Amino acid sequence: MSRGPNGGKQGAERRARWRRGHIAEYRAALALVAKGYRILAMRYKVKSGEADIIARRGDLVAIVEVKARRSIEEAMDAVNPASQRRIENAADHWLRRQKDHAALSLRFDIVAVLPWRWPRHVENAWAGR
Repeated sequence: MSRGPNGGKQGAERRARWRRGHIAEYRAALALVAKGYRILAMRYKVKSGEADIIARRGDLVAIVEVKARRSIEEAMDAVNPASQRRIENAADHWLRRQKDHAALSLRFDIVAVLPWRWPRHVENAWAGR
């Protein structure tokens, strides 16, 4: 008896990672709201990229990558130049669609969701293009 692409051990691991990722994103969003941000979008996807969270506080828009890792260092290292480009592409796409885009400041952040700790928000984790 063969299993489909989502069956078996690999399928179960994939579903568990997907679930952990979504839980981490919701925890990160909660932490951002507690800091005064308004969540504008979650899991914003376009052909050329994606952003986990787009949040706004005043005229500042934070494009946030969420990483669930064991340490802040692992979370930071997980956002490599290729993933930064994908996030920047999604940010560019989102920003072009905003009526007030000229008045907005854009920043790229990381929220590290660590075991048994409140999520750590790293502001301005890298400079966009």
